[in-house]
Amino acid sequence: MSAANPTSPTLNRPVPGVEAPALGAVRTSRRGPAPARILAFVILAVLALAWLTPVAWAALTSFKSEAEAAAMPVTIVPEDGFTLRAYLNVLTEGLVPRWAWNSLLTSAAVTLITVTISALAGYALSRLRFAGRQMLITLIVASIMIPGQILIVPLFHLMLSLNLVDTYWGIILPQVVAAPMVFILKKFFDQIPFELEEAALMDGASRLRIFWSIVLPLSRPILGAVAIFVFIGAWNNFLWPFIVVNDSTLMTLPTGLQTVISAYGIQYAQNMAQAVLAALPLIVVFMFFQRQIIKGIATTGIAGT
Repeated sequence: MSAANPTSPTLNRPVPGVEAPALGAVRTSRRGPAPARILAFVILAVLALAWLTPVAWAALTSFKSEAEAAAMPVTIVPEDGFTLRAYLNVLTEGLVPRWAWNSLLTSAAVTLITVTISALAGYALSRLRFAGRQMLITLIVASIMIPGQILIVPLFHLMLSLNLVDTYWGIILPQVVAAPMVFILKKFFDQIPFELEEAALMDGASRLRIFWSIVLPLSRPILGAVAIFVFIGAWNNFLWPFIVVNDSTLMTLPTGLQTVISAYGIQYAQNMAQAVLAALPLIVVFMFFQRQIIKGIATTGIAGT
């Protein structure tokens, strides 16, 4: 008698009266809910709630009257009803539309110039081989560890000597040098295969043409992420515009709102309304471009650098 064939249809035939378990059920029973995943989800949910609580508190306070915002005990939801009085005071007592335009103009200019310079510098450090290249990369990385406050005095003297105090360029130029963005873009360009550029080099294309026609189209995710990071940083920058600008018509939104606070004292509802108005454009930017931010971070591996 010959040995039974393991692949015989008879052996694979289901046994009468015994129901074969579904494949998904077998996998679920073997795997089950991972305790580590549940723990990570709980921790992230707690951290998200801890971050959201003061934000929600500020937003609810901005819809209160000044009397209720300063009253004790503190109320979470406005008991006297929601009111827009704090927002109306902010919009009418200062030059908020003008300050918002100044912030938009300077932030857009800083973003455009910074991304252009950082992309060109990052590509040169990634592809070109020249004397002192490694030393230059080391200096760029080391400059990231220098606090920006140390450079305020020499930068102010430089702007003063160039007659750029109380000008838009005085706000813009000191912010366009961003060593972290150069390093991030350099790391991304290192990941692009050089073979994609060899054919263009053999055909006589210049480095600038290769950068424009080949490298930039492949770098859209990281360029978008870098642009958003730079724009947010320029929009939120308070210290440098506060130092270099004295003219109220040239102030940015964070600086101008601070002058309103100083002139009218501590008004809790109005202060919260100012904070909401200042953060609202950034929230809109993140809502529309969150995919580009996440994709850029995942593409370049910023978290692992």
